[in-house]
Amino acid sequence: MGEARRRASQGLPPRQQKKDSKDVERFIAWLPLTRNQASQFVSITTRGAWIGIGALVVFWVVVRFVGPAAGWWTLADTP
Repeated sequence: MGEARRRASQGLPPRQQKKDSKDVERFIAWLPLTRNQASQFVSITTRGAWIGIGALVVFWVVVRFVGPAAGWWTLADTP
């Protein structure tokens, strides 16, 4: 006998599913993403974007200034 039939035969109410307070508010009703998870995603991707921008700046400084100063290569636009 299933759980639902047993509870009904004993006159018990249907079993309620446990809900956490953070899981109650969905970002979109049909998408299994909570508002907390959505804000974490935005903060992680923003941090990743800034890390990428910083890495690009460091790469550009190395290619434009450090490499030619160290004699690793010469720039094509220098006369």
